[in-house]
Amino acid sequence: MFAHPERVAEAVGTTLAGGLLGGLTWSVVGLTWPAAAVGAANGLICGLRQTYGWSSWRGVVAFTLDSTWALPMTVAALAAHGAAQTTRQRGGYVRALSRRMDRHVYAGGLRVRPRFVISLGNTVNNSGDVVRSSLRRQQLVREHEDVHVWQARWFGPLFPGFYVGWLLGGAAVGAVMWLARRRRDASLFAVVETCAYYCNPFEWWAYSRDGSWRPSGMVTGLGWRRPMVRPFSSSAHHPAQRAAPG
Repeated sequence: MFAHPERVAEAVGTTLAGGLLGGLTWSVVGLTWPAAAVGAANGLICGLRQTYGWSSWRGVVAFTLDSTWALPMTVAALAAHGAAQTTRQRGGYVRALSRRMDRHVYAGGLRVRPRFVISLGNTVNNSGDVVRSSLRRQQLVREHEDVHVWQARWFGPLFPGFYVGWLLGGAAVGAVMWLARRRRDASLFAVVETCAYYCNPFEWWAYSRDGSWRPSGMVTGLGWRRPMVRPFSSSAHHPAQRAAPG
């Protein structure tokens, strides 16, 4: 660590700033010291890894939101960092897709389904060996998962409630639809997955951004027909395509 004084200097600055921002913001609800501790911990990790891209407004906004409004999601990110340390057999930290990208990418980490990537706060987990894998896998991280990272920042403490609420409600709706129609062209699981996961507005948003709406796993005839937004690939200058600094 001491061989890289610029990292140490950045870590000191982000630790102090993160702690100060977190403590001041959450003092209004009596959580000054816990929030300060979370903000400082995030600042320390991100400073040592040089995570935030300070040369862009995105990096400044990302750090500010991670330390204030989105601090509950930063708590989830810290838990993901801890989980990643216990799953190194599946791969570790992917610096090429993390440094100055305003996010942490892990080849392993938390996993819900074998090939499904999951984002918690500013962390991306279970991405696999994206450096040596297909370009599609790298695109998934740079565009789809990066959208989820920013969703967590913009919606902050509301994000998990909205996301999980849709999952539960969509699962119930899907089960009722399958039972009522007795669809023979799709299994109960496929209909429930389409309604609960693929039709989730947060997923619709992310799949649209990476240009893969409608996903192949969706049941025909169900869900949103058109993308929510234009894909990143249609924009000549979008930040998610920044090359990782050397």
